Amino acid sequence: MNMMATYTLFLKEVRRFWKVGFQTIAAPVMMALLYLMIFGHVLSDQVRVYEGVAYTSFLVPGLVMMSVLQNAFANSSSSLIQSKIMGNLIFMLLTPLTALQIFIAYIAASIVRGVVVGLGVMVVTVWFINVSVTSWFWVLLFLVLGAAIMGVLGLIAGIWADKFDQLAAFQNFVIVPATFLSGVFYSIHSLPNFWQKLSHFNPFFYMIDGFRYGFFGQSDVSPLTSLAVVAVALMLLSALALTLLQRGYKLRY
Repeated sequence: MNMMATYTLFLKEVRRFWKVGFQTIAAPVMMALLYLMIFGHVLSDQVRVYEGVAYTSFLVPGLVMMSVLQNAFANSSSSLIQSKIMGNLIFMLLTPLTALQIFIAYIAASIVRGVVVGLGVMVVTVWFINVSVTSWFWVLLFLVLGAAIMGVLGLIAGIWADKFDQLAAFQNFVIVPATFLSGVFYSIHSLPNFWQKLSHFNPFFYMIDGFRYGFFGQSDVSPLTSLAVVAVALMLLSALALTLLQRGYKLRY
């Protein structure tokens, strides 16, 4: 594999979002801080979470991971749909880049953006809330895997969509609801039994629950279970994305 070509595309994708960092990095950090201030104030005495864990502390990992997931998805999906609409996608397709090289470059850039935004949210929120990390291994593992999954999902959405309206619909009716209903603002143990069971069918729940385990050493399900679900989801979505890239689905007309 020509790694220089892969690195060049990766660098182009990183520079693309970094050039408008006020929009792609600062804005999500500010949004997460507003969520923390509002939900932490309104729900601090209403929501039951882990024993010995304050609600505001519980909220921080969820907001960090939510920001990571949404921005990793936005990076690959927005880049691809912009290239399709503006017509410059052809310049990438004319190169000898393989489907795997394109896949690696896009996903790696999505991981970088997701992790940068997540770290930004963490740095800002710890100024207000005291949060300690129990295991950096689990934190970093789910941080990278979660960003990778959303980068792959964004790549699939960007390939499928023909215009911004379709991409916005995918994000508003799939990504946002799945993220908000994954336990970002609550522990699923505080829900009625039916909604607890339903939450276990949401793969976003396992990303956030496993990530939160790294902070508190407590979670709603075993971190190994979360890891297995996340790993399987990543493999299946990656296989689908690579198949679409190899076939040129909606990329070569």
